[in-house]
This record gives sequence, structure tokens and C-alpha cells, in this order.
Amino acid sequence: MIWVMEQLLAIGRAAKVLGVSIQTLRNWDKKGLLKPDELTRGGERRYKLSTLKSINHNIVFNTDELKTIAYARVSSHDQKEDLVRQVQVLEMYCSQQGFRYEIIQDLGSGMNYYKKGLTKLLNLILNGEVKRLVLTHKDRLLRFGAELVFSICEAKNVEVIIINKGEENVKFEEELAKDVLEIITVFSARLYGSRSKKNKKLLDDMQKVVVENVGI
Repeated sequence: MIWVMEQLLAIGRAAKVLGVSIQTLRNWDKKGLLKPDELTRGGERRYKLSTLKSINHNIVFNTDELKTIAYARVSSHDQKEDLVRQVQVLEMYCSQQGFRYEIIQDLGSGMNYYKKGLTKLLNLILNGEVKRLVLTHKDRLLRFGAELVFSICEAKNVEVIIINKGEENVKFEEELAKDVLEIITVFSARLYGSRSKKNKKLLDDMQKVVVENVGI
């Protein structure tokens, strides 16, 4: 544990551990509230974990070699702001817990089991490289089928942490409707052809129903 506490962190990582901004650490340095333990030849600040611990006694440092994976996902490009918020919440939580973590992000439907990030996550779990999985909400992993992934985690001794276990407040019905529309679009294109009038009429009708009932 001693070698961990003496480990030097760059200012960005130190800020994450403390849950503050890089500018805050710079301000603390100027005011003499928290001086870096070391300066590189280029003048970059380096902090020991033991120094950070003295500032925030609630920090718990993890010496495990296995990773903590924090996973964030949204369905569409117009939800990128929500993706940023998810990542911020995950980083804050993992830093405060002292986890050695990696953020994996996905942009795609919660019904798509072949997203790049999800595939990477599952491979890491199956390869025995993950100690815990952290999510902001259960359905950020998958809209349906998250329990299957959780079963795999249990079999591989991977702890699953869901920060917000209550029902998500970020337009659940809207995102579900988008996922359903995506599935209909794919199957309609295969059935009628992507440029056919039948395909366009079906999609227009479905979009009208969704707008009337969900409001997207």
C-alpha cells in the first residue's frame, strides 16, 4: 500500500481523484493550500496520493490490478450532451472511490447488441480483466437484456454498481420510441427496399404515431 500512496499523479488525474477541476488545483497551489510534491523539468505539477489523501480523508485507494470499467451510452447524436453528463458523473464517482478506471462510451440504440463499446466491454469481462462495472442507470447498458450481461459479470466475479437505481428521468419513453423506430426502419428497408413508396409510407405513419403519443 505504501508504494501506491507514493505514486505521483499528473494534475489532471489528481483533479479527478479529488473531484475538482484542474484550475482549482492551480489556484490552491498559488494560495499555498495544496502544493505539488514535484515539478517536472517542463514545470508540470505532480501529486502524491498520500498528499491528496491528506486533503480528502474520504478518498479510498484501490490497489487491485484489475480495471473498473465505467460505461456510458446514448441512442442518438442529438443526445451528446447527456453522454457528456453521464461521463462526468461516472468520472466523479470512480475518482471519489479511488478506482483505477476506464471510461467506455457508446452512441447507438439500447437494442443494438453489437455496438463497438459494448463489444469491448464484454471482451474485457470475458478475458478476466475487469473487477467492477459502473453505470449511471441500468438501461444505459442495454434497453433489454442487461440481466444477461449482469449474469456474465456474476460468473466472472465482476461487481456491478448502478449509481442511480431509480427510474431514469431522461425521457425514457422518447428514447425507447427512437429504438423501436430504428428497428422498424431496418426491417422495412429490407422488406420493401429503402427507396420504395411503401417503405416511406410505413415510416411516415410510424413517425406520426410516435410524435402523437410520445412527442419526439
